[in-house]
Amino acid sequence: MTAAAPPPLGAGLDRLFAPRSIAVIGASERPGSFGRRTQENLARFKGEVFLVNPSRDEIDGRPCFRSVADLPSVPDCALIATPRDTVEGLVEACAAKGIGGAQVYASGFAEVGREALVALQARIRDAARAGGLRLAGPNSIGFVNFGLGLGATFMTGLHLDKGFDAAPETRTIGLVSQSGALGLAFTQAMLSGQFFSHVLTSGNSADVDVADSIAFLARDPGCRAIACNFEGSAEPARVAEACRIAAEAGKPLVVFKMASGEAGALAAASHTGSLAGSHDAWRSLFELNGAVMVDRYEDLLETAAFFAKARPNAGEGVAVVATSGGAAIMAADAAERHGVPLPQPSEALRERLSARIPEFGSTANPCDVTAQVINDMTSLIDCVEGFMEEPEIGAFVTPHIFAYEPALERIPVLDGLADRHGKIVCTVWLSSWLEGPGAAELAAAPNTALFRSTDRCMAAFAAWRRWLRRDGVLGGAPAPVPEGAAEAARAVLAEAPGEVVDERLAKRALAAFGVPTAAELEAADPEAAAAAAGTLGFPVALKLDAAGLAHKTEIGGVALGLADAEATRQAAEAMLGRAAEAGIAARGLLVQRMAPKGLEIVIGGRRDPAFGPLVTVGLGGVFVEVVRDAATAPAPVSPAQAARLIGRLRHAEALDGVRGLPAVDRAALAEAVSRVSAMMAALPEITELDVNPVICRGTEIVAVDGLILRR
Repeated sequence: MTAAAPPPLGAGLDRLFAPRSIAVIGASERPGSFGRRTQENLARFKGEVFLVNPSRDEIDGRPCFRSVADLPSVPDCALIATPRDTVEGLVEACAAKGIGGAQVYASGFAEVGREALVALQARIRDAARAGGLRLAGPNSIGFVNFGLGLGATFMTGLHLDKGFDAAPETRTIGLVSQSGALGLAFTQAMLSGQFFSHVLTSGNSADVDVADSIAFLARDPGCRAIACNFEGSAEPARVAEACRIAAEAGKPLVVFKMASGEAGALAAASHTGSLAGSHDAWRSLFELNGAVMVDRYEDLLETAAFFAKARPNAGEGVAVVATSGGAAIMAADAAERHGVPLPQPSEALRERLSARIPEFGSTANPCDVTAQVINDMTSLIDCVEGFMEEPEIGAFVTPHIFAYEPALERIPVLDGLADRHGKIVCTVWLSSWLEGPGAAELAAAPNTALFRSTDRCMAAFAAWRRWLRRDGVLGGAPAPVPEGAAEAARAVLAEAPGEVVDERLAKRALAAFGVPTAAELEAADPEAAAAAAGTLGFPVALKLDAAGLAHKTEIGGVALGLADAEATRQAAEAMLGRAAEAGIAARGLLVQRMAPKGLEIVIGGRRDPAFGPLVTVGLGGVFVEVVRDAATAPAPVSPAQAARLIGRLRHAEALDGVRGLPAVDRAALAEAVSRVSAMMAALPEITELDVNPVICRGTEIVAVDGLILRR
C-alpha cells in the first residue's frame, strides 16, 4: 500500500473527538478489562454506544455485535480495546465501514523499536488514512470530552462525574498531553474546583499528533485556553503551524516542554553550535508563533487557568492588596523579578483609600488595607473597586494568608467586581492547608485565578501581557537582503578547499547578505601588512589568514590595537613565524581597522536534524561558552522576532549601556540577526555559522570575525 499523505492539520477530527455515536470494539463483561473500563467511562456519554465482541451476542443485557461489519449503522468513532495483533484488521474494517475516527489503546508498536513493529504501525496508519479514518494512538490511554460526557479511556479513578456535571462555562481548559498518564492526572484538579473541556492524549501519534490536537481545540468554542504537556516532535513545522492556528483564533496556548536537558547533543566546532540547543529552539518556536512556554510542570495548569479567565485590557501593571506586610513584600519582589509594574495610586484614589484605610495601613501599591477593612465589606469593595478603575491596573492580586470560613464571603464579591470591570483577581494561596476553606471556590470562580506561588502569579501576568502583544512577532519576513545574495555567497563558499570556511571567506559570504563587516585589506608579508595598516589608519588589528583555520587565537594568530607601522610589521613577523612552527600554511595576513569599543555579541547558528536551520544570538567574545547567555530560534526570523530573542537574554540590560558604552540600537542588531538567519535558511550546505564577535556601539553593528562550516 502506498503511504497516504497526512490530512491538513486538525482536519476530520470532529468525528473522533466529538462523536455522536461510538463503537466499543473489545467490549467485555470481565472486570478490569480495557473494554469493561471503557464501557463504565461512557456511562454519561450523550450519544449512542455500540458494543462489539466476536464471541458475545449481548453484554449486561445490551445487544453486542460480532464484527464491525455487523453494526446496524456507521458510528462516528471506534474505541479499539483489543490486543496488538488484532488492531491492523480492525482498523481496516473500521475504514471500510466508513467510521470517522478510531482510538487504539494497544501498545507494542513503533515505541518498541523493532523494525517489524515499526512497519506494522505504518501499515495501520496508512490503512486509516486511505479510508479517511483519523487514528489516535496506538499506545494511548485515550481521551475525554467533558462536554459530551465522553470518557474514551480505560483509566479508572478519574472522578469524571464531577467534570461532566460541571456547568459548561467552567470547562475552560483543553489539555493536550503526549504523556497519557500525566494528562489524565491533571483531571484530578476537578476535585479542587478546576474543570476542563477536553483531555487529548497522543500515544505514538501514528496519525493524529499533538499539533492536530492543538488545532482541534483552537477551533472548539467550549475551550478558552489550551494547556499542552509536550515531549517533542519530529515535525516542528507542524507544531509551529498549530501554534499559529491557536494564536490567530485568539486561543491562548500554554506549553510545558519536558526533556529540557541538552545531554546527548553533538559536539560542535563553532561556539554557537554548542550554544544552539534544541530546547531553546522549542521555546522560541512556541513563543514566536504565539504560544506561552512555562518552565515547570507545576506551572502549567495554574498559568493556563489564568489565561482562560483573563480578559484583554489596557492595564500593564497589577495592584497588590494584602493584610500582611510580609506577603506584600513577597509580591513586590516577584513583580520586580518578572518586570511587572506596580503603578502607584492616583491622587484621587489615594484620597479614596485614605478615607477607608486606618493610618497604620498603607495606601501605596502594594496596599495594606488592614484587617479592619477586610472585615468591613463596604470598605473593602470601595478600596478594590478604586484599584479596578485605574486604567494602569490589569489585574488585582490578593495574597490569601489564612484558610478559614470567614474568607469565603469575599470570594464572590471580588469575583463580581472583576467581572464588572473586565479584569481578573489573582489570589495567591499562602496557607499550608492547601485544600482548606475557599480553595475550590477560588479555582471555580470565573474571574479569579488561583495560584499556589506568588512568583508563578507574577510570571503568568507578565506572560499574558506579552501574549496580548503577539501580533508583533507572528509571521513576518526576514530583513531584505541584496539581490543575488545566495548565489554570491555560494560562490564565495566554493573557494574554500575543505569544510572549514575561514574568516576571510566567511565575512565575504556574510557581506553578500548585507551583514556589516569590518573594513580590511589582505597582505602577503610583514611589509605589505604595515603598508595596509597605514592605508586603513591606526590602530589596526592583525590576523593570520590560513585556509581551514577555525580558531586563530589558539596559535597566537590575532594581534589587536597595533598603533603604528613598526608594531604592525613586528607582529606580522612573529605571527607568520608561529604559524610556520605549527605547520600551518598561511596565505598571508588580514589587516583590519580596529573597531570602536563596544558590546561584544555573537550571532550564529547550526543545522538541526529536526528543526533544520537555527539562528542564535547571545553575549559574545572570548567568554561566550562560559557565560552561555544566548537564545536560539528556527531560521529565518523577522527583525521583530529577532528583537524578541535579544530581549530574552538574561543580561539583555547590557545592551542599554554599560561602563560608559552607549546603548546598542536593538533594531539594528535585530536586523543583523535576521540577515544571518536568512543566510542559514538559504544555504543548506552551511552546517554551522559563527559570527563572533559582533561589535555593537550605538547604531554601529560590525562583524569583526566569522567562521562557517559547510558540508
